[in-house]
Amino acid sequence: MIPNLPPTAADLDLTRWEAIAPYFEALEARALPPEAVGDWLADWSRLTELVGEGAALLSIAYSQDTEDPARKAAYLQYVREVGPRVRTADQRLKERLLETGWAADDLETTLQQFRADVDLFRADNVALLAEEQALGARYSEIIGALTVDFDGAERTLAQLAPYRASPDRAVREAAWHAGTERMQDVREALDGLFDELFELRRRIAANAGYADYRDYKWRQLGRFDYTPADAERFGDAILEAVVPALERQSRRRAELLGLAALRPWDLDVDPYGQAPLEPFQDVEELAAASERIFERVDGELAAMFRTLRSEDLLDLDNRKGKAPGGYCATLAARGRPFIFMNAVGTDENVRTLLHEAGHAFHVFERNGLPLVWQRRSPMEFSEVASMSMELLTTPFLERAEGGFYSRPEALRARIGHLERVISFLPYMATVDAFQHWLYAHPDHDQAARDAVWLRLHERFVVGADWRGHEAARESLWQHKLHIFQVPFYYIEYGIAQLGALQVWRNSLADAPGALADYRRALALGGTRPLPQLFEAAGARLAFDAPVVAEIVALVEGELDQLRAALDASGGNGADPSRHAAD
Repeated sequence: MIPNLPPTAADLDLTRWEAIAPYFEALEARALPPEAVGDWLADWSRLTELVGEGAALLSIAYSQDTEDPARKAAYLQYVREVGPRVRTADQRLKERLLETGWAADDLETTLQQFRADVDLFRADNVALLAEEQALGARYSEIIGALTVDFDGAERTLAQLAPYRASPDRAVREAAWHAGTERMQDVREALDGLFDELFELRRRIAANAGYADYRDYKWRQLGRFDYTPADAERFGDAILEAVVPALERQSRRRAELLGLAALRPWDLDVDPYGQAPLEPFQDVEELAAASERIFERVDGELAAMFRTLRSEDLLDLDNRKGKAPGGYCATLAARGRPFIFMNAVGTDENVRTLLHEAGHAFHVFERNGLPLVWQRRSPMEFSEVASMSMELLTTPFLERAEGGFYSRPEALRARIGHLERVISFLPYMATVDAFQHWLYAHPDHDQAARDAVWLRLHERFVVGADWRGHEAARESLWQHKLHIFQVPFYYIEYGIAQLGALQVWRNSLADAPGALADYRRALALGGTRPLPQLFEAAGARLAFDAPVVAEIVALVEGELDQLRAALDASGGNGADPSRHAAD
């Protein structure tokens, strides 16, 4: 046991290194004969849980209100002063463990990552990595503070989402312009911020002996089971198999809307011209209906979600100053997840909560593993957990099943979801290819950056006419927080989407069996390599066009059936004559 180790993360003062240094020093000083390694690892794991949860709580508090100076100061104090020392102390413990030659089958993936961490570690990078994290937080501040005066009130950019889906074309165009122009106001600031981050990352990679930041980051992210060449192959497969499906989808949307061509503000509206879905009025209603849906999927999953509600582990509403986006944080010491999002009453919000709940279930399922590192799954599989839950819950979206919608509305929601799957994969490929280009061309300038993004977006994200709005299109990369905060972390979503669609495919034939495989795979945590985790879930890790094409054909076939059912229900309200030609 580590002497005087506090029982909870709340009892740790993570704003002062001196308050936690003795715990690391005690571990480093302890004798480590082979028979003592197991107990030593258990103690180190507990300390890692406590510090990790404490750091997560500081980050959560800051993201909940980026305008609170006290929260910001506490978070940045940890990021800049304490976190780097934690990483350095952790590094010494990793080196000690590896020096013993200790091995265990159920910790081999962890040891593989430890070896990479030891290989990459440079003392000169500790402060640089801390500064990178702090600069990334500035992105959340900039975006979180943006508001516009629209429809008689000050609104955040997230609160424009329902207006962008309005059947009134003038309204959605006005909302699109309001948000786009507000983002253009901070374009120069975001360019400057990214320049700072880019230079910092170049120095970090060079310090570690890497000429290419991509190669450095690939190893840091633990991508041991696929290569940059595989990522490029995946992009080619999407170009071959998914982009044509997106073209077909866009043509159909334009025809239904009675438009000669789609414009950027026509991409979120219901193609039949129906009003946007309004699944809930407040976040309590969102949480309650989601819990009922989980009850239909699996009673044990519903019980997990009830725990989040009863223990105040949900922050779902949107408000000024709140960081953008959504996430599920892990509170490792108590074995609990925390879900953060920005709900404004849309169908997309429903999908976000179902998605983040999949991450939360992953946290609960892997809690049975004894050591904290065994519970750290590869991100490519963590996203299978979340994306699969979006798909496994679709049969229960109707109010008759406990969900949010009438039958026609549920059909519209399911159609919209699968259409977004098709549109997402080319967008993901754009983001991924853009980042490959950025770090392969370290001498590029801002104009070149924008030009490459524009070229990639035109190649992959087809179907809309952007004439007259090229400036907005070429700066769309600034809307993607991952490029600023978690570089190269985006292909995970594409790989996981392919895995989740395979889990969903299995559920169409055997729902109980597919769910059982899914849960067993989640419970493995990070104790297996990525291909084995996919296999356990009933899927295959693949990057090739034939596999992608097979899954896209399945999605398009399901879309045809859902559209026919919507037509038969009389719930599409189609009347293209209401839409003026562009």
